[in-house]
Amino acid sequence: MSNAHADDSFESAPRRVEGTTRTSHWQKRLRRRYAAEKRFQAYGIIAICLGISFLVVLFSSIIGNALPAFTEARIKLEVHLDQGDLGIKDPSDEGELLRAYYLKPVREALKKVIPPADRAERKDLYGLLSVNADAKVRQMVLSDPTVLGTTQTVWVLASGDVDVMMKGIIGRDVPEERRQINDRQLAWMDQLVEQGLLEQKFNTTLFTAAASAEPEAAGVGAALVGSLMMMGVVLILTLPIGVAAAVYLEEFAPVNWFTDLIEVNINNLAAVPSIVFGLLGLAVFINFMELPRAAPLIGGMVLTLMTLPTVIIATRAALKAVPPSIREAALGVGASKMQSIFHHVLPLAGPGILTSIIIGLAQALGETAPLLMIGMVAFVVDHPSTPLDAATALPVQIYMWSGLPERGFVARTSAAIVVLLGFLIIMNASAVWLRRKFERRW
Repeated sequence: MSNAHADDSFESAPRRVEGTTRTSHWQKRLRRRYAAEKRFQAYGIIAICLGISFLVVLFSSIIGNALPAFTEARIKLEVHLDQGDLGIKDPSDEGELLRAYYLKPVREALKKVIPPADRAERKDLYGLLSVNADAKVRQMVLSDPTVLGTTQTVWVLASGDVDVMMKGIIGRDVPEERRQINDRQLAWMDQLVEQGLLEQKFNTTLFTAAASAEPEAAGVGAALVGSLMMMGVVLILTLPIGVAAAVYLEEFAPVNWFTDLIEVNINNLAAVPSIVFGLLGLAVFINFMELPRAAPLIGGMVLTLMTLPTVIIATRAALKAVPPSIREAALGVGASKMQSIFHHVLPLAGPGILTSIIIGLAQALGETAPLLMIGMVAFVVDHPSTPLDAATALPVQIYMWSGLPERGFVARTSAAIVVLLGFLIIMNASAVWLRRKFERRW
């Protein structure tokens, strides 16, 4: 008995050792698995932090460069609007009011504040004023011709060189030969500041003016109007065409090789570079159909071609998200297939369709390459009044300003980027809000 018990103990010992060895082996594997999982999570957190840091640096750089553009230097003058000096004979003639030389009374008003001693001083004094310093006076007379013959207090636009000096973009310690403002003009600026006649005002010109060769007179007003016109064209064309195509492909189209070919092509078109659509618009709309170049109508049609695949794909996804039981219930109570789709499926898919339209518009709003191909890179100094007038768009305006050498256009470019980003953020945020507000969860 004692020998048998000893033999059993001897045989069970290796089993216990073997079981302990296997347990430790699996514990090591589990520890390695958990460690790998923690490393993966750490890599993800690091990637997110890097992405956020890059965004912070990017937005900080853009906003930091853009802030000076939201203010402008203006000079307060008492301008006497003498009808004879302006060359106006008939104040009721709007054309004559437009052609009047409004810069003369502005210069005369400045000479009363700082009398120049000779021609050289007079030239330097006029250099404090922008070439568009008369814009405020012209607008005042056009809106109310009865101001002729009176003296009005007007904050006129200072030159871009005065503006960059006021904002500290060019330091006062820079030698005179290396800056556009000489010491005499700098002394006059200090005199005007002490008298409260030279101040930084909110830059309304940035949002109302059109393109200009002078940075202090340039704005995104005409580009905003052109972009809004194009977005209107895109919305009018994309909404019915995109939704109708998606409804047909998802609900009515037979499953065969032809519809499969159409679906494959739509998916491929969603990935085609945008400049290809610009080439298509140039060949078809301008060269073949001979439509006017640089018109918002043509730009909207080109952007519609680019946006349609995205809208069709997103709309089909919204239709698929509606449960089949909705269709079956409608058909079960006697509705036709058309009635079940338009009375039940489409309203339930509405939030998803609306989101796809807004995202498509946001994508079209930020496009530049296709618009360059159809000539919307033109220098447009007037606001377009119809979709057939020459116009530009906000992304194209940013592209043009980025290539100009003047310091003032650096801030203008960043400010235009901020405006464009603001529109894109608003559109995407509204899409998310509308989807969450009206979406039904099944």
